[in-house]
Amino acid sequence: MKFSNLTFALGCAMFLAMAHTTIAQNSPQDFVSPHNAARAAVGVGPVSWDDTVAAYAQNYARQRIGDCRLVHSGGPYGENLFWGSGKEFTAADAVNAWVDEKQWYDYNTNTCAAGKECGHYTQVVWRDSTHIGCARVKCNSGAIFIICNYKPPGNIVGQRPY
Repeated sequence: MKFSNLTFALGCAMFLAMAHTTIAQNSPQDFVSPHNAARAAVGVGPVSWDDTVAAYAQNYARQRIGDCRLVHSGGPYGENLFWGSGKEFTAADAVNAWVDEKQWYDYNTNTCAAGKECGHYTQVVWRDSTHIGCARVKCNSGAIFIICNYKPPGNIVGQRPY
């Protein structure tokens, strides 16, 4: 009997530890930290978490659970979207994917390389975007949808991110 209780207790502790790890990999700080690392690399001040912006992101993410489509919300904030399947993608995975676009951004001409995307990166490092709110959901298909919203929005035509 004691063995069963001990096994149950260890199983519960293991489950809670795994649940905590999953949650911890997608906490506000797990979104903020890689943003701020990318921003610091180009001399831009940090972003901070905004609960209002995060509530907007969470509401929109929930709307995408049924189809997991990369469709922008059309809302009042700047916005980066991420979709992935085949593993439990995290906050850091999404932000790192956006930051990886840096290789395609030419600061001197303020343009992306031909046929390449870099607007997610420039939004991450946009100097005037100082508050973020992000959300992550598992879609019905099992894929992961992640959204980060930026206040005020960046990627203003004719302006440089930093």
